[in-house]
Amino acid sequence: MGIIQKRQDMFIKQLYTGCLSEAAYYIDSDGEAAIIDPLRDIDSYLQLAKERNTTIKYIFETHFHADFVSGHLDLSKATGAPIIYGPRTETQFPIHLAKDGEIFRLGDCTIEVLHTPGHTLESSCYLVKEAGGKPHAIFTGDTLFVGDVGRPDLSSGNLTKEELAGMLYDSLHSKIMPLPEDVVIYPAHGPGSSCGKNLGPNTYSTVKDEKEGNYALKDQTKEEFIKAVTDGLGAPPSYFPINARINKEGYESLDEVLQNGLTPLDISAFKKMIAAEDVILLDTRQAPLFTQGFIPGAISIGLDGRFAEWAGSLLSFEKAIVLVATEGEEKESVVRLARVGFDKIKGYLKGGFPAWQKAGEPIDMIIDVEADELAMDIPFDEKLMVVDVRRETEFADGHVKGALNLPLNDLVDPGSMTDLEEQFNIYLHCGGGYRSIIAASLLKRQGIHNLRNVVGGWGKIKDQKGIEIEKENSVLN
Repeated sequence: MGIIQKRQDMFIKQLYTGCLSEAAYYIDSDGEAAIIDPLRDIDSYLQLAKERNTTIKYIFETHFHADFVSGHLDLSKATGAPIIYGPRTETQFPIHLAKDGEIFRLGDCTIEVLHTPGHTLESSCYLVKEAGGKPHAIFTGDTLFVGDVGRPDLSSGNLTKEELAGMLYDSLHSKIMPLPEDVVIYPAHGPGSSCGKNLGPNTYSTVKDEKEGNYALKDQTKEEFIKAVTDGLGAPPSYFPINARINKEGYESLDEVLQNGLTPLDISAFKKMIAAEDVILLDTRQAPLFTQGFIPGAISIGLDGRFAEWAGSLLSFEKAIVLVATEGEEKESVVRLARVGFDKIKGYLKGGFPAWQKAGEPIDMIIDVEADELAMDIPFDEKLMVVDVRRETEFADGHVKGALNLPLNDLVDPGSMTDLEEQFNIYLHCGGGYRSIIAASLLKRQGIHNLRNVVGGWGKIKDQKGIEIEKENSVLN
């Protein structure tokens, strides 16, 4: 759940969600609490306040999040606490629009609003000061990460990413870098997040450490900074604009989403549901279970990986979803879909895949092979095709000679699969095995069945004798 910091005058807890690389925060002092950047499922915040016998007084948002749906509305409804955004924020629901430098008292402490535009126009940080007024910690949202800064190309209005990057430079130099070096930095994201280019391995830091180790805070001109933070930006996940809009406009209560999504469907009702054209059949079981057997047409996105991020990137928000889940994981599946804005979940298969199998309904499966089998087949199979679904930069850093690179993000478009024909013997892999199963399920839906999944992916292939490896230096340079 993240780190805990206890002091005589305050208590801070970072509530970290690994599959989204997201950090929300709980702060309390003398019986009063504040939540910063809450997720849509708010029970953990309410429970923590109950355990610590505090009243949630404020809900602070650092900006309009693009990678998840915030819990601000449901949490405000449950507690009566106001939702606080920084300057230049426009919403379709009531908020407290804070001024730059505005002070909020929390027990013996204070929280100061620092408007830091750059990642987005309304981006703001929150500086927590001790009872005596000494700055202690700053909650930086997506303005400053460990080892990185927020990308300036997600929510620009009429501004270019270069113009926003220039604003970010000014924000960092005027608001954060002058702070005492022992001030603790608590960002909204950790490693793996697509809100920056390459976040560091830790989920908190200090001003001193970031000045010494963050490429964006080194001594450089504004022009050099702009080039550094805008170079090498890949396309953001396709669902980011959708989530940013939801956070700005509002959304359906999570309780209503759960009520619909947790509807158990017997075999007959389930078959009628998935027969509809605009329904997505989503299987959230772990990848090894999926390969052994699944309902034809199902898309595999396992709860054991970066589930919400891949769901948001690959699935349509306009279509209804019905679930196949491991028994007992139906609620987690619905909650994690709701975190990235999926509200049209119509139920789940009662009894899961075992019930489908027991009923004698048709099933499909994916053949798993080890890396040594791939090595043995390459020299003798003229129709063999290795399909690598890792990102372009991962592929460029080393891949099987002659492999076709089809990044998983691109497989949402059926046109990306035109190079794959049933005449080929396809060996599919990613980095470790999670993404390749998703890709296999998507290819199966497009009628491509002559495929095998390489267990362990590139992690196993790169060390396998007999497989020739090459790099794409033009991409890496």
